Amino acid sequence: MSAIRHALNTKREKDFAQWYQEVIAEAELAEESGVRGCMVIKPWGYGIWERMQRLMDDRIKDAGVDNCYFPLFIPLSYFSKEAEHVDGFAKEMAVVTHHRLVSDGKGGLVPDPEAKLEEPLIVRPTSETVIGQAMGRWIQSWRDLPLMTNQWANVVRWEMRTRMFLRTSEFLWQEGHTAHADRVGAMEETLRALEMYREFAEGVLAMPVIAGEKPENERFPGADATYSIEAMMQDGKALQAGTSHYLGTGFAKAAGISYQDREGQQQLCHTTSWGTSTRMVGGLIMTHGDDDGLRVPPAVAPHQIVILPMLRDKPEDAALLAYCEDLRKALGARQAMGEKIRVLLDKRPGKAALKRWGWVKKGVPLILEIGGRDAENGQITVVRRDNLWNEAGKVNFNAMAREAFLGVAAGELEDLQASLFAEAKAKRDANISRVSTFEELEAFFAPSKKYPGWAEVQWSRPTGVQLEEIVLRLKALKLTMRNTPMDAEPVSGACIFTGEPAAERIYVARSY
Repeated sequence: MSAIRHALNTKREKDFAQWYQEVIAEAELAEESGVRGCMVIKPWGYGIWERMQRLMDDRIKDAGVDNCYFPLFIPLSYFSKEAEHVDGFAKEMAVVTHHRLVSDGKGGLVPDPEAKLEEPLIVRPTSETVIGQAMGRWIQSWRDLPLMTNQWANVVRWEMRTRMFLRTSEFLWQEGHTAHADRVGAMEETLRALEMYREFAEGVLAMPVIAGEKPENERFPGADATYSIEAMMQDGKALQAGTSHYLGTGFAKAAGISYQDREGQQQLCHTTSWGTSTRMVGGLIMTHGDDDGLRVPPAVAPHQIVILPMLRDKPEDAALLAYCEDLRKALGARQAMGEKIRVLLDKRPGKAALKRWGWVKKGVPLILEIGGRDAENGQITVVRRDNLWNEAGKVNFNAMAREAFLGVAAGELEDLQASLFAEAKAKRDANISRVSTFEELEAFFAPSKKYPGWAEVQWSRPTGVQLEEIVLRLKALKLTMRNTPMDAEPVSGACIFTGEPAAERIYVARSY
């Protein structure tokens, strides 16, 4: 077996941002589209997203939520009814004003002045307003509640600074929207969605997260409360990987979402919204990638096992391919993590070692290399993507009998899933520090520290002008408050910002 290494050009420690872009290119996840801020998601990248989508959709439906679809274009007047909401998105909105183009007489095209729309249309940045209008029509009485909907869609937010998967002008997501009779029901749904995201991130993506409430200044525009899951990337920055919002009755009042209660009185509904997006793919890259490329948790890997026959362009290749095909079928008939194992037999011409490095960079969990002699002796050689190198610095090939591997393949995948989570959690926990004064916070995030991690601080949860001043102080250090953990320990002492008695613990970090 050849051990020639084809690692990435950039190390994470040297230039994390460049490393990230290189992983995307080398793993063939996505590429530029020709439209600023928009990307083409290539088959391997989209395959990962499809796995995320399928497994998340199962969880959404298990909660009694029905999928639907709403238009990409939303009348401007719908946003005008919710001033705080529209103000939060106004700078990012793409607007359609004409419905036809005409020749400019110079070989180009321009909007036809005669085809101006009576009302501008907003390209969907989020769907609270348009779904709210529908809810107002669909809900009449208490018998119609709760109303639980979700849609898988694309949205557009005209970003000024873009980065593939993390912040793009167009991205893919799911957005849940629900209406309830009272605050209790709506809050239960808000926290249910938050827990769904936490379990999905940790159980499926092997990405440890902190679930908690966002501070007032980080709330979704128009929401009464916003909750998030926050993940630490390998450069110590925080990534908001999913959010769940309790919207109170503000959106219901603007959209006319009301119901007749059991006593015959009209009441406003309490609504929620919650969403995750292709940003999670970026989180997966920055949580699990290494200096050889991507590492994909088996739960979301489009191919969990890739079989590489060592073809020689000779007649005996037929017997080798037959052996590999039989192995593929045998593996595909077995289950791991509740599903049939996903196996690919790579029959492309070329040296197995070169193809191996292509799959290493893509992050396939298990790679099998099989030569003619292996086929004759009923053997395979396996490489685990999370344990690529042995102590001697060589590829960690592990030879075993075919039947032995069939017996352990599912366990190997499940162990690899757990191994990636444990590794990421250990890194995160080692890079969270408690800080008790603002001076300590400044020192913790000193410019000389390349990847400082997160600081856990105690604060008094101030509001208004006092909160605005804190946000500005943190902004000067390029810091943001992330969230207050749901399972935080009790506080004792003073707020590091105001000196007043602390009310809760909150994480402070640099972020994406």
